[in-house]
Amino acid sequence: MENKGIADGAMSGRFDEVLGLIQGARQRAVQAVNTQLIELYWQVGAYISHKLASAEWGDGVVKLLADHLVETQPGLRGFTRANLFRMRQFYEVYQGDEIVAPLVRQLPWSQNLIILGQCKREEERVFYLRMAVQEKWSKRELERQLKASLFERSVAQPAKASAALTQAHPTALDVFRDAYMIEFLDLPSGHAEADLHQGLLARLRDFLIELGRDFCFVGSEYPLQVGSRDFALDLLFFHRGLNCLVAIELKVGRFEPEYLGKLDFYLEALDRNERKAHESPAIGVLLCASKEDEVVEYALNRSLSPALIAEYQTRLPDKALLQAKLQEFYALGVRG
Repeated sequence: MENKGIADGAMSGRFDEVLGLIQGARQRAVQAVNTQLIELYWQVGAYISHKLASAEWGDGVVKLLADHLVETQPGLRGFTRANLFRMRQFYEVYQGDEIVAPLVRQLPWSQNLIILGQCKREEERVFYLRMAVQEKWSKRELERQLKASLFERSVAQPAKASAALTQAHPTALDVFRDAYMIEFLDLPSGHAEADLHQGLLARLRDFLIELGRDFCFVGSEYPLQVGSRDFALDLLFFHRGLNCLVAIELKVGRFEPEYLGKLDFYLEALDRNERKAHESPAIGVLLCASKEDEVVEYALNRSLSPALIAEYQTRLPDKALLQAKLQEFYALGVRG
């Protein structure tokens, strides 16, 4: 019986390969259908746009088209008057843009409509299109990131990192953020570090989505031995794109300069004792409840470790305030 169980397990492993092929084919089929559907909406939008622009049609004709499609194509969905005008807008907003056109075809229509409806600036639309494709966001996660003003935060509040980090990992600033939203934990205002730590572990899937797609969880209270002493790193991840370990230390108060010394120590221990030969130097992240930018700048200016300081926020930010900061940022850029 034992040998039969082992044999069944070995066969199951072989079957998993076939299952992987089937699942891969299904995913490609779904993507192909979506691409064709978006292409259809694009072509219909272009057709309507050209008819209206040439004054060959008036707006009322679009309603007649919608009614005609319902009558002649029973069961056809998605071609209401409102949706036909959305297809026209979809085409007119993105036509001629060789960068964006391939991106919109990789997203479902519902996500395209969310971005089209909620993003006013061209660069904002491109940002969310890229992120949604790259991170494979669900519709729910896309809506959450829009509510969290990820674009405004990324532009007006870029990540605060040491020069050593940008030198060791030139693309790191595209990966890390100045602030991370963990409103899904529902932490009280007077929470302790243990509450934060346990909450992140309990909602690890949500935290990984917030961190980004290439982050992989390695361990919690990760043991590090130096000499005869034992230490514990709060959270350890691996980033596939950067090919390195990422150490995250949690602080429930504001950032203090002395925190960097301990993080430097942990990074040295990781590089000496844990890093594999093919991996890049480890990166350290101090995730604090608050920070003062000038203090962070001074602390990071002399740091020789690839580290950055970020905030965690337990409530979604004030979107109006962030949009005002973004307007100020663009105004300074224009004057400059």
